Amino acid sequence: MKKEVVVLDTDTHQCQGLCNLLSDHHFTTVQMSNMADLEPFLQAGDCRAVILNLDNIRVTNKTLRDLKRKTPLTSIIALSERQFHPELEEAFREYITVCLKQPPDSDELVYWLRSIFENNGEPNG
Repeated sequence: MKKEVVVLDTDTHQCQGLCNLLSDHHFTTVQMSNMADLEPFLQAGDCRAVILNLDNIRVTNKTLRDLKRKTPLTSIIALSERQFHPELEEAFREYITVCLKQPPDSDELVYWLRSIFENNGEPNG
């Protein structure tokens, strides 16, 4: 299986650094800077993971609910400097696989991605 990961981040420097890190661990990355491009891309391919920067990409519970309904095998890894996101309570409970502190610990991020790909998009098997 191709290990393709979408990195959704408006900070191009930060996004490129994350893509370089993932490339070093044999992941193929696709950079995106807005949610509008994400859904058509996911529906057209076989991407199993999205890394979503919650600090600069605006999402709602509804946005993530709709995305997961249309692409249920896609796991969402959120990144954020903030510890709490009360406005996304439903998303964290139902649609986001894990939220990591921004900037992410590279070992932790790679662990989660490997888990996602080893379990066919289902991090809990």
